[in-house]
Amino acid sequence: MFDLDLWKEILSALKKNRMRSFMTAFGVFWGIFMLIVMSGAGRALENGVMDGIKAFASNSAFFWTERTSKPYKGFQRGRRWDYKNTDIEYIKANISDIEYLSPRLFGPRSNSGDNTIRGKRTGAFSIYGDYPEFFKIDPWTPLQGRLINQIDIQQSRKVVNIGERVVEVMFEKDEDPIGQYLKINGVYFQVVGVVKGETRVNIGGGRKTETIIMPFSTMQKTFNMGDDVHFFSVTSQPGIPVSQVEARLKELLKERHSIAPDDMQAIGSFNIEVEWKKYMGLFTGIQVLTWIVGIGTLLAGIIGVSNIMLVIIKERTQEIGIQRALGATPGKVILHIVAESVFLTVMAGYIGLAMGVGLLELLNMILEMNAGSSDDIFFRHPEVSFQMAVGALTVLVVSGIFAGLIPAQRAVSIKPIDALRDEGI
Repeated sequence: MFDLDLWKEILSALKKNRMRSFMTAFGVFWGIFMLIVMSGAGRALENGVMDGIKAFASNSAFFWTERTSKPYKGFQRGRRWDYKNTDIEYIKANISDIEYLSPRLFGPRSNSGDNTIRGKRTGAFSIYGDYPEFFKIDPWTPLQGRLINQIDIQQSRKVVNIGERVVEVMFEKDEDPIGQYLKINGVYFQVVGVVKGETRVNIGGGRKTETIIMPFSTMQKTFNMGDDVHFFSVTSQPGIPVSQVEARLKELLKERHSIAPDDMQAIGSFNIEVEWKKYMGLFTGIQVLTWIVGIGTLLAGIIGVSNIMLVIIKERTQEIGIQRALGATPGKVILHIVAESVFLTVMAGYIGLAMGVGLLELLNMILEMNAGSSDDIFFRHPEVSFQMAVGALTVLVVSGIFAGLIPAQRAVSIKPIDALRDEGI
């Protein structure tokens, strides 16, 4: 492989028909280029989605009420019902597999018109009443001030956490919002924290940057919601499937609120663990499909290399015959042909790999410049792993060897006298 004369012969053979060599190499180049680009695009999609949900508790589930679909214990079908404050402690006392339990209240929606006033400024935002435990399920980061805490719940303080967009709408550019007051549905609340959601998941809808969060107890008392609870969020203990908690909680609430055990409609739920597995399966499928399509395209190029090598062998029958007649061993002939095939394959593949990675880097730069802090980008950081690159190069080398072996075996199977006679000598 380190024979200088061997490589001179290989380069000379490739230069004799530049167009044929180029077209042969292009099939391999295109195969590896498409493999890298598709893999990087699939990874970018995965990064975009996972960046938006990876901080969210994957062992969580959410519950809300729906109309009953079956009559039970004297109650008619289609009954409306609500969770109650007493359900909170009852659930905790009866389901030991729960790690965090957080009720939630939904305030006036942003699509209902302006619900927040400060001086001459008005805005329409999503308003929620939460427990501090909710921040363990759906993490928020305080950019200024603090998050709502248990003391706020116990004392029903009129304090709020607000998103970044709320600050932009309700305050001057350089104004410090901490300690200031917002009038929400006619009631004044003090801003104690400017917060940013670490995920794009927002239970209840709307943008997280346009969110106002107040203590759960404060919302109940201030807006005369009685002891109603609109929503429950739970996470399971480590090692316990949240689906197990989900089934037990539904069973418990149906029994407690006189709902038929086989009523599948009365309690709505959303299981993040199930959705997480779906995402993982989807991304695995994308990567597998990428390899299948990429390798299929690459194999088409390799087959092209093998066919062209067969043509080259036919054209060089006389040359091979002379080499054999002068004492060249079959191993040396095979080495020469395989080396030529590997050289053509690896060089074309390496250029395809480099250009594919370069295109992904260029795309990444464009996305970074345009994305900014947007929460709506679902295509981030197109990239290929080092293992992927090494695997692609390994496939190229092995493919190059196999592409050259068949023509090489064909070449050494020809007897020297027959090879010489083939050219009329």
